[in-house]
Amino acid sequence: MQSKCLGKAILVAGATGNLGGQITRALISKGAEVRVIVRPDSDPKKVISLEDAGAKVFKVDMSKIDEVAEACEGVDCVVSAMAGLRDVIIDSQKVLLDAAVKAGVPRFIPSDYSIDFTKFSPGENRNLDWRREFHTLLDAAPIKATTIFCGAFADMLTGQMPMILFKQKLVLYWGKAEHTMQFTTVDNTAEFTANAALDPSTPRFLWIAGDQPTPRDIRQVMTEISGKKFHLLRTGGPGWLSTIIKIARKMAPGETELYPAWQGMQYMRNMIDERSTLDRIDNDRYPGMKWTKVRELLAAFHQKA
Repeated sequence: MQSKCLGKAILVAGATGNLGGQITRALISKGAEVRVIVRPDSDPKKVISLEDAGAKVFKVDMSKIDEVAEACEGVDCVVSAMAGLRDVIIDSQKVLLDAAVKAGVPRFIPSDYSIDFTKFSPGENRNLDWRREFHTLLDAAPIKATTIFCGAFADMLTGQMPMILFKQKLVLYWGKAEHTMQFTTVDNTAEFTANAALDPSTPRFLWIAGDQPTPRDIRQVMTEISGKKFHLLRTGGPGWLSTIIKIARKMAPGETELYPAWQGMQYMRNMIDERSTLDRIDNDRYPGMKWTKVRELLAAFHQKA
């Protein structure tokens, strides 16, 4: 299925962030009229960059529905790439949703971009719990919604996710070395989201995965691209990881941090759970997309290192 622009207008919230900025630029490259809403105190350099790219910027108070609704007037879809704690994911995003409804916007894409949290229970992952809570508001609103599940961002394998220890030539893993995990680059996620925003026929949920390697696959990739033997190191099973999460959360709560150490551990625990396995994948929905494999990503990183 191909998304056709045909002069569509799309509003993006969270465009000053990495993913939101890439979604904005992907939409512009496809010929869409792109509006972005930013807070009055947003980084001026990032705002100028969005304007230079061709986006129309609206500075709004995210606590005022009327201001946000004015920016939403006449758009075909509102795309949220907002990132933050509960006050952002629930409260600010609720203002965005209410504004979209007030302006008569037909479609809304929430800021999910994660593993399929509909398969998990409350209390297993704080950040995903907030998204699940927002879904109760979204599903009750008179607007067509589409959630995009992308697994984990593959870009994090180059350092943010403590899975590949490049200097020690180790690939750490929890659970089973043969368990597949879903990874999608930010760039691929952004392009797919842009296509979905321009596609009026999207269903409630879409699942994508740029690659689905196992820890054993990643070890093999690192051995081949580096020319040096990498080894697997099992750090424990799901039960032991859960225990570590409890200890870490008690010792360093970080409740006001978006990504405290234990939050990343919660996400890893979800990724190694059999419930995270995809039943379907929608990568082929928009022909022409080039999906970045983990090998390609790590090879480029290794070459620059």
